[in-house]
Amino acid sequence: MCPMQTSTRNVTGDQEKARPFLKWAGGKGQLLGQIGRHLPPGMEEGRLAKYAEPFIGGGAVFFLIANDFDVREFFISDMNEDLVLAYRTIQQQVENLIERLEEIKRQYLQLDRVRRQEYFYEARRSFNQKRASSLCSASAQEEALHVARLIFLNRTCFNGLYRVNSRGDFNVPFGNYRNPRICDEENLRSVSRSLRNAEIHFGDFTACKRFVDEKTFVYLDPPYRPISKTASFNSFYKFPFDDDEQRRLALFYQELGCAGAKLMLSNSDPRNENPQDSFFEELYAGFSIHKVLASRRINSNGAKRGPITELLITNY
Repeated sequence: MCPMQTSTRNVTGDQEKARPFLKWAGGKGQLLGQIGRHLPPGMEEGRLAKYAEPFIGGGAVFFLIANDFDVREFFISDMNEDLVLAYRTIQQQVENLIERLEEIKRQYLQLDRVRRQEYFYEARRSFNQKRASSLCSASAQEEALHVARLIFLNRTCFNGLYRVNSRGDFNVPFGNYRNPRICDEENLRSVSRSLRNAEIHFGDFTACKRFVDEKTFVYLDPPYRPISKTASFNSFYKFPFDDDEQRRLALFYQELGCAGAKLMLSNSDPRNENPQDSFFEELYAGFSIHKVLASRRINSNGAKRGPITELLITNY
């Protein structure tokens, strides 16, 4: 990925609070109230001046921390190159991105349904041809256009879902919305302000180790362990995050704890489907495991759908 420069964060009380700019599978927007009740001691008093989120995704918890707490340094990362490029582009050239989105918006909204569908699939083809990994030598305009296409596809695809196949191609079909909000310029500017003091990194979750110390709160939201044979929470990565990866993450969690960091980790609750499945209780033995309610849907039978529990695992 291209090098990234950071600048000083500037927060004013009357500015709109930033919120996620992408709809992301497994996003934590619905759980923010419950997550907020489990934040570590010292957050309110400002004793934790650093925040790291190695699986940034849609960033709902990052924005909660950036909006509401006195944190001065941020480290966010992900293994999805397009997502990392999006955060960097919003941080460094948000006005350029807004211009590209406004242009796409003007072109798209004047079309009828058939031509909108054609426009969507052409944008998807162009997006998949220009991988973020190939854009390091590209111009700022090309990077901004790639991210604009990502946001456009997210706003106009079926169910606002981000999903890639094993080749890394975005493959969600057309959504046919009458008036999608393609360019939310005020939120994009708010997101840019929230990212001003953030280090944005492409790579494995272990990359945050050098950033983390005893003044750091780390939130880890990995791809969830599937709780049924048909469930999958890995659709935004080319590579699977299997049980071996979950175990590697648990060892890293313990390592960060030894560095004095405050830690919170989210994952699925296998007991929703199998009351005998103690995978996470064994993996995180000795840590605090809290159950929170979520509205995920895990059953293809509508009559059996409903709220389920998820896990928040903390070291405090």
